[in-house]
Amino acid sequence: MTQHSRNTPQFYLTAPSPCPYLEGKQERKVFTHLVGDKAGELNDLLTHGGFRRSQSIAYRPACDQCRACVSVRVIVNEFRPSRNFRKIQARNSDIVSELRTAVPTSEQYSVFRAYLDARHRDGGMADMTVLDYAMMVEDSHVETRLIEYRRRTPDSGITGKGGDLIAVALTDVLGDGLSMVYSFFEPGEESRSMGTFMILDHIARARRLGLPYVYLGYWIDGSRKMDYKARFLPQQRLAPSGWLRVDATGTMAPEPQD
Repeated sequence: MTQHSRNTPQFYLTAPSPCPYLEGKQERKVFTHLVGDKAGELNDLLTHGGFRRSQSIAYRPACDQCRACVSVRVIVNEFRPSRNFRKIQARNSDIVSELRTAVPTSEQYSVFRAYLDARHRDGGMADMTVLDYAMMVEDSHVETRLIEYRRRTPDSGITGKGGDLIAVALTDVLGDGLSMVYSFFEPGEESRSMGTFMILDHIARARRLGLPYVYLGYWIDGSRKMDYKARFLPQQRLAPSGWLRVDATGTMAPEPQD
């Protein structure tokens, strides 16, 4: 039997299954394990090539005759919030965000469970237990953080900490950006547009860290679930020829080379 190094990625292909985004379509994924000393470097490389991380697995769509899933990353230094985005930021001015180590808590799971029950009760994650949630957070061989979003309290200006937990983002720190792995929020706080606010917060964080991109995962033209990602402009979308820039006019073009 051939022995493979833990640092040598082996790629596998899943069997076809119903696509969760496009009715009548079948999806397949190619995936590999992110383990060993080089897991972080491999995750960076694969993310640049359109892969996403789920626990210790990196995957990307490999569907027959369909290329609808397009990797998207926001160009941080050129992003300017629109009037609507500024309204969302103002609406959440009472929110304090804190970057934490990737350690799961029962408080986080309570919000996670409420989010799934309200918005994804028929989805593939609907039956996740507290142990499943802990694995989602902890099973990572790359640099991963949690960002908690809490309601501001009278002491927040002094302590930097908030009160009630409103939302959480599980985020990877890459060499060239922040990659939003999964985020969730209290379903009773929908009027805040927390999903949008968390992306805006990640863009601001990446700018402070000097990182050029925020990776948003896959955008699918025609999928209502994914439409929101196209609003964060300018951005880059991964095409067979490489990353293409998309600006407010919807024009796609290669980035100029230095």
